[in-house]
Amino acid sequence: MSFRDQQKYLDVLKKYERKFTPEDKYMYDVFVKRQKDDEDFDTVSMKKLKELYDKYYVPVDKSKYDSFFK
Repeated sequence: MSFRDQQKYLDVLKKYERKFTPEDKYMYDVFVKRQKDDEDFDTVSMKKLKELYDKYYVPVDKSKYDSFFK
């Protein structure tokens, strides 16, 4: 994964920061510190970040808005 992907995941997770459990909050803080140090994440760290992203980010179901645009 690239630096851009790391930044994208961290930016999205910033919105959900208040919903984190204490251990997720700690992991997120560690990721942010590593990002500030301009460090590329290894595969294990990127996998954990992706899991955190998948756990908290729920995409909007856009199909429920189809009735408004007919």
